[in-house]
Amino acid sequence: MSWDVLLLHLPDDVTSMEEIPADYTSPPLGRRNDVLAAVTQAVPEVDLSDPAWGELLGPAWSIELNIGSEDPVDSIMLHIRGSGDDVLTPVLRFAEALQCKALDCAGGDLIAPGRTSGWHAFQQFRDQVAGAPQ
Repeated sequence: MSWDVLLLHLPDDVTSMEEIPADYTSPPLGRRNDVLAAVTQAVPEVDLSDPAWGELLGPAWSIELNIGSEDPVDSIMLHIRGSGDDVLTPVLRFAEALQCKALDCAGGDLIAPGRTSGWHAFQQFRDQVAGAPQ
């Protein structure tokens, strides 16, 4: 089970999924080579040996980057597993490097510095479903 975060271009005034216009089409993040270069520059530790499916390993978490093989790249889905608020640092670095926003697919809100509620809610739900001790 992963916490899914979508990196994509959104209008400046959008702060949640509900505010995205129904007819909105997100412009691409950029040309494939430029996107891969930006991801690597933002977080040099990212493994892009498979450029369609990157991976980043942290001390208590992992992020799979579903970049796909299309050119240009429309969006990147991050599949985040584990625990620890430090996982938000690379998420925000990726968004900044790509000049886009990070959308919490579970909660519907944008991820911003200091906003950990979506990540915490996901971990609580995951632990409850998995039967982990509280």
